[in-house]
Amino acid sequence: MKRLYNFCAGPAALPEAVLLQAQTELLDWKNHGLSVMEMSHRSAEFIEIAQQAEQNLRAILNVPENYHVLFLQGGARTQFATIPMNILQNKTRAAYVDSGHWSKHAINQAKAYCDVDVIAKIEENGLIADPKDWMVDESFAYLHYVANETIDGVEFHDSPSVAKIPLVSDMSSTLLSRPLDVSQFGLVYAGAQKNIGPAGLTIVIIRDDLIGHALPVTPKTFDYKVQVQAKSMYNTPPTFAWYLAGLVFQWIIDQGGLEKMAEINRCKAEKLYAAIDQSDFYENTVPEKLRSWMNVPFSLPQHDFLSQEFLTQAKQSGLLNLKGHVAVGGMRASLYNAVTDLAVDALIDFMQEFEKRYG
Repeated sequence: MKRLYNFCAGPAALPEAVLLQAQTELLDWKNHGLSVMEMSHRSAEFIEIAQQAEQNLRAILNVPENYHVLFLQGGARTQFATIPMNILQNKTRAAYVDSGHWSKHAINQAKAYCDVDVIAKIEENGLIADPKDWMVDESFAYLHYVANETIDGVEFHDSPSVAKIPLVSDMSSTLLSRPLDVSQFGLVYAGAQKNIGPAGLTIVIIRDDLIGHALPVTPKTFDYKVQVQAKSMYNTPPTFAWYLAGLVFQWIIDQGGLEKMAEINRCKAEKLYAAIDQSDFYENTVPEKLRSWMNVPFSLPQHDFLSQEFLTQAKQSGLLNLKGHVAVGGMRASLYNAVTDLAVDALIDFMQEFEKRYG
């Protein structure tokens, strides 16, 4: 078996220990004679899997008791519409921050259900107004921001402080990469395919007072209250993805929890940014205070014609999925939890050798 270094932005690398455990349990989960993929979601066996996964996630994040944890389908993109459907609470306005590609998608989806005020956005210099200067008042139903823009490599390293209205965040790329004070938020959501598990599962963590307010047009499957009451099983959930997420949660606990994950992730990102900054060949244009730990875009600004050669040779060297998003081009290395120090070191070594040959 040959495992290469995977820098994919999502579906992303999974911990090898998790994949090996899933492999050993694939045909026969704990001597029950069937695979998790074949279980009824109503069975005692799967209920055990689901409850243990939620228990471990709550423990990792220290989720307060007045928050519900949902394991849903549809990806984070579905939540762009589901959120305004559910938590406007008789208000007609919501505040949004435009920090990049996914923020724009969230804003456009919300406009179908409410008036959207973009209270802050990325400026031409790549910076964004300090959260303390954001104009937020109680006429807004909530404030939404994307914690990490995977395409643009822009990340908020501290949660904005919003006392007057619920704070809502798309944390698809950052959830479980470092500690998080869930109590600061009304709602947090994340597609699983970054740091949680395989594609097909979405985590929603929502404060109790925000459920039960769905607009009349809201389909029952998208009504948070319905899903809370059904324990995320109003419709058949993505059972195998839920199971694998549970294995990842246990793996994070075994690694030492989110403090340890943060230490590792910070180190990986700092090493790669240092290699880029020390080079005259590669460039990352994101202002330092907004640089993402999770997604590091870079380019060869004086040698764009070499980008495809870089990608071809990187793949030949066992470095996979380094192509930047089609919207921005260049290269991008995603450094999620399962991407090891060895992978980052191998990438840096390759980048330096490539520069020697072509720089």
